[in-house]
Amino acid sequence: MRLLIRALLAASGIAAIYTFGTGAAAESPTLAEQAQAPEFANIEHWLNSAPLTMQQLRGKVVLVEFWTYACVNCVNTLPHVKQWYEKYKDQGLVVVGVHTPEFPFEKSTANVQAALKRFDIRYPVAQDNRYGTWSAYRNQYWPATYLIDASGRIVYRHDGEGRYQETEAAIQKLLAAGKAGTAR
Repeated sequence: MRLLIRALLAASGIAAIYTFGTGAAAESPTLAEQAQAPEFANIEHWLNSAPLTMQQLRGKVVLVEFWTYACVNCVNTLPHVKQWYEKYKDQGLVVVGVHTPEFPFEKSTANVQAALKRFDIRYPVAQDNRYGTWSAYRNQYWPATYLIDASGRIVYRHDGEGRYQETEAAIQKLLAAGKAGTAR
């Protein structure tokens, strides 16, 4: 009986690690939440950009990426986020990195600026040291990706690494919908 309990606990632990690592339980391009995207709140500094608001970004497709520079999983997603930014920025995609620190040393603006240079991040980054935007989104994970449609609604969310093809397909679909809306 003890062996069975241990095996079940081990299997549960492996399933939890897989789910968290891949974000398998939290994402879907057809999320029912369709909630209005919260405004950026309590941002200490805007880097690579003047301050932005969701109201200003209405009419655009917005990818909000919660990350922190010392998170390996976050660093692993950066090449994809940077690629989407470069590929789709002229088609109406706005990428906003929300840098929310996990550790005290990550609160340093100089450290964040050094990370932006090291990783060659050119899109706007909001420094969310007081977790204002993190809390407004009710976010719980690093990294976490939110896609917001042109009307300002959250239509896709993914926690963790992976699902890059699905995320890009969602970006393409939203951009195509925006073009269809402007052609009328």
